[in-house]
Amino acid sequence: MKFAFTKLAVTFTCGLVPMAHAQVQADNRLYDWQPCPELLSQEGAPPPASRWDLTLSPYTQHWKPSKEHKNVMLVALDSRTPGNGFCGLAAFSNSFGQPSLYAFAGQRWDGLLNNPHLFTKVSVGLIYGYKGRYKNEIGLNALGVAPVIIPSLGYEITPKHSAQVFLLGTAGVLLSYVRSF
Repeated sequence: MKFAFTKLAVTFTCGLVPMAHAQVQADNRLYDWQPCPELLSQEGAPPPASRWDLTLSPYTQHWKPSKEHKNVMLVALDSRTPGNGFCGLAAFSNSFGQPSLYAFAGQRWDGLLNNPHLFTKVSVGLIYGYKGRYKNEIGLNALGVAPVIIPSLGYEITPKHSAQVFLLGTAGVLLSYVRSF
């Protein structure tokens, strides 16, 4: 009986180890997946210290507040490339409470003003979601899709945590927290 139990335990354990290893490999494949186009990568540049950024924003300050404005909530996921390029997708509620998306690509510059924690980013992309009576609140909006350029200024608190301020053209600024992983 003791031999049968030991054999069963060894068989079960040997079966779990490959399954656990396969799960780790699957997790690494997802982490290592690079959705950004190759042109965002700089040849010969070292890989980024963190591959992904999760951006959360609970607050936007409008330059000209209106009673029609709603609180903007944003969640974004960016993938970094060697050479500080990035691309990503943001889901947010726009200033008028409409669900919206921003698909983007851009570049990050570290060490702004010789401060190793200060950086700036510029993203270029398409925003979808300004519709109906609010379609003209964003320039060049055709069929609910508009091209935009969004600069930001960030401060790296730790290698995994940063804060950023995004300039939203004539609309205002968006404050965010970023977790890198």
